[in-house]
Amino acid sequence: MRGLDAAGGLAALRGLLDRPLASYYLLISSAGLLLVIGLTMVFSATSVTDYAENGNASTSLTKQAIFAVIGMVAFWACQRLPASTYRALGRPLLITAIGLLLLLNLLLAYARLTGQDSARVGPIEARLLWLFIGGIQVQPSELAKFALVLWGAHVIARKGAALGWWRELATPLFPVVGLLFVLVGYNDLGTMICLLALVVGLLWAAGVRMRVFGALSVAGLIGVGLLIAVASLGAGSGEQGEQNYRFARLVSFFNPPAPEDCKLTGCYQLFQGRLAIEHGGWFGVGLGKSSLKWDWLPEAHNDFIFAIIAEELGVVGCAVVLVLFAVLAYSGLRIARRVEDPFRRLAAAAVTTWLVSQAAINIGGVVGLLPITGLPLPFISDGGSALVVTLAAVGMLASFARAEPDAARALHARPPARWVRLLWAPLPPLPGRRRRPASPPAARGPVPRARERREDEQAVARRVRQTRTRRGAANERRR
Repeated sequence: MRGLDAAGGLAALRGLLDRPLASYYLLISSAGLLLVIGLTMVFSATSVTDYAENGNASTSLTKQAIFAVIGMVAFWACQRLPASTYRALGRPLLITAIGLLLLLNLLLAYARLTGQDSARVGPIEARLLWLFIGGIQVQPSELAKFALVLWGAHVIARKGAALGWWRELATPLFPVVGLLFVLVGYNDLGTMICLLALVVGLLWAAGVRMRVFGALSVAGLIGVGLLIAVASLGAGSGEQGEQNYRFARLVSFFNPPAPEDCKLTGCYQLFQGRLAIEHGGWFGVGLGKSSLKWDWLPEAHNDFIFAIIAEELGVVGCAVVLVLFAVLAYSGLRIARRVEDPFRRLAAAAVTTWLVSQAAINIGGVVGLLPITGLPLPFISDGGSALVVTLAAVGMLASFARAEPDAARALHARPPARWVRLLWAPLPPLPGRRRRPASPPAARGPVPRARERREDEQAVARRVRQTRTRRGAANERRR
């Protein structure tokens, strides 16, 4: 009976997954649940410090909720756009991201030369990873991820089968990717590693040869080593003449000191995160009852929010988060496999690789499986720019999910109400639909048979004469 029940459950699950809009509903349900968990955990991790500093326990929650609303608007707008609009937006977004990164790095270099923590030019202020433009906080590296997805997918889809040649990858993809790596990685090594994973996912979906991945991996390792080395010169949050914090993280990962020594050295954050995970156990201490968030765990609301989840919700809560990210990964790869347009396939694979790799790097750093990089956890960590860009990318995936052949046919067979299409999303184009050839012009009147015969004979004679001429010319060329 148990075997029959298991078989029936698998059959029911397979039937649900075979439905036309299964990818769409899996995507928005997993992303929506992660967003709800994120808002809840941001409030839990920041309520104590916010109340102690401002007298209002919901300050950070209000700010994150505002960005969540902006992100939902971006999601709604992006799921309404066709693939042609995304292809057209790739280059302008990339130019904007590179311009903002150049401005950020120039202002930070000026601040280093003048011995300041930040630099201001008019209404623009630069501070480590962020630009403050008229009171609006922007992180250019987050925009660079989305821009690289759109532009890279467009370039690779346009090249097509020519990707087998190195020179087709060398121009213009690799130079632009290298420029982004330098501009992003100088201040934020974790985001540069995420960009590297994004490019690998993009090339993997395009079917590039394995030797390209080998060369890219070697170049990436060399670049990471150089960026770790320049932290001694002031890259990122490092200071010239001080300890290289990036190298110290690697040393503490490969050769961790004793727990009692971690309380005084650079592995303090990792040690406190381990304490939070151990304190949580299987079922956690209860939502809002964490003790490490009382200013014991650095960046508890951002980089190490997964440790707060482990303490308050236990292994069960961590498993729920991991399952939701697994469903998101399955949905994105399913969309990439089912869509017919090469651009949609490449962009869906790149976005899925970006989100899943960022989550894996963050969670791996918290639990000690990977070095700490400072990457936020998508949908969950506190941060406005990251949340808005992530929801916009999910909106693009939702647009692609509705454009799957089976989903498009199902939506056209039973279209939603008109007000639903106006307020939510229009109908996607039907797959394989092409323009009909223009019909020949109608005859002006009856034509005499003698004239028809004469015109046909002239056409046949002309055709025979042209054929003979071509054959004669060909024979002469052979001679």
